[in-house]
Amino acid sequence: MNVNSSFLYGIAICVIIFVLVQSVFFLVRAYRRGKQLGMSTAKLRKTIVSTCIFTVAPAISILLGVIALSKSLGIPLPWIRMSVIGALTYELPAAKATAAVFGINELSEVITDPKTYSAIAWVMTLGIMPSIILPPILMKKINSGVVKLRQKDNRWGDIFMTSLFLGMISAFLGVVFADVREGLKGWLPVFVLLVSAVTMALCGLLIKKANWKWLETYAISISMLVGLIFAVLIAPVMGYVPEGV
Repeated sequence: MNVNSSFLYGIAICVIIFVLVQSVFFLVRAYRRGKQLGMSTAKLRKTIVSTCIFTVAPAISILLGVIALSKSLGIPLPWIRMSVIGALTYELPAAKATAAVFGINELSEVITDPKTYSAIAWVMTLGIMPSIILPPILMKKINSGVVKLRQKDNRWGDIFMTSLFLGMISAFLGVVFADVREGLKGWLPVFVLLVSAVTMALCGLLIKKANWKWLETYAISISMLVGLIFAVLIAPVMGYVPEGV
């Protein structure tokens, strides 16, 4: 089996083109809707630019995810997964767990068994389906509940939203602290988390004390980029080599 066959590349290219066309379609619709609501051209352009900048950090992490998975799964499958709906914090554990069932404990070699490759692709796909199905079903009820809560007490509404965000972040703490028993290199995710947190805190201080309001739009992106750069620089020093690279 060839994990980098032209057939798989063809599927990947078709999927990416569909996503790009869909993005342009909704961008145009959103721009026209903003005009209808009376938003100025300058404000719309500023929103578009800030959104594009915000996607830089996630795009870099997606590229790293494709590289990490490409050695064992080839480029097309990780490209589709990471570019459309996946995240390395989900895709890599899902691939490893499925591969382990077939007796492959490390994703360091190219998978040539069609059954193993197919099983990994199916697990990745089916495992992420709840995040596609549940939001359209539950989002309206959740949003209306938050609106009602804010109408009664705006402070509690903010606390509830903050709690949801922290709950989402807490789900990834297991990945951050998973390898701390392996020695210094196992602490790399923890150090990256701390550097990103400190960067975010500094951005918060600049926004509050220096009145840099423009930084509110870019604070998360900046903290993510600083964390990524720190990880790339410090990983070789700590003797860390990502699996699949």
